[in-house]
Amino acid sequence: MRKIFLCDLYRGEIRTSQTVVSSLLQTMDAFMFFTLFSSMFLTINAFESKCPLVKCSHGGPDIRFPFRALGQQPQHCGNPGFELVCRDNTTMIHFPTYGPLVVKSISYDIRKLSLLDPKSCVHEVFLNLNLSGTPFQYYYLLKNFIYLNCSTRLSPSFDEVSCLSGSRHHVYTVESSLPIPVSCRPLKAIPIPFSYSPYLADNSFGLGLTWSMPGRKDFEEQVGSCVFQSKAGPKSGCPNITLDKGKVIIF
Repeated sequence: MRKIFLCDLYRGEIRTSQTVVSSLLQTMDAFMFFTLFSSMFLTINAFESKCPLVKCSHGGPDIRFPFRALGQQPQHCGNPGFELVCRDNTTMIHFPTYGPLVVKSISYDIRKLSLLDPKSCVHEVFLNLNLSGTPFQYYYLLKNFIYLNCSTRLSPSFDEVSCLSGSRHHVYTVESSLPIPVSCRPLKAIPIPFSYSPYLADNSFGLGLTWSMPGRKDFEEQVGSCVFQSKAGPKSGCPNITLDKGKVIIF
């Protein structure tokens, strides 16, 4: 009888020990979660205090990681190549091969940078913009086209790029598989999102970029996305074509 009593007592002690251990583990899990959450909260607060949200105008896009506003946010608030500038209440981004473009919107969730050309000639952007060496790529699928510089107008089945053409030269975008007419010379073969159409806006259509940050995780992956919830030379019959620092100029 005494042996049975001792066995029951022993089993009871084991069950009690298991309950205590389980309770301790639950307490530790809760403590670790609280510590992690507090650390994340403090990190977010510290990031926000050192990297305040910036807008160039009331209706302008939010400027936050990986972008940063030059002169308004410290260097650590963004990645190299993502510098934006506020100019006359307008958000601008500068590309060395083209110049400044207006930032219309930034969709951080799908990584889309929508741009406008202040000169209202998106095909001049396509013709000259070189995204190599930048963190950006075109957002849309690309297709190979050739820019043609023609001494005479082509048939109405070809749409003339009006913002690149003049009285003595006529510029067209054609698919690379098409034969080049005798009155034309190729300016440049390049993959672009769309050929020219007079029915599409000259300053923005197709001017969407996306970005990547190789070798570095996004800030969202490091501390959580909730941080953002709080806030080529002369030719007879054709115009002269020269290169100015690699940029095609037609005159």
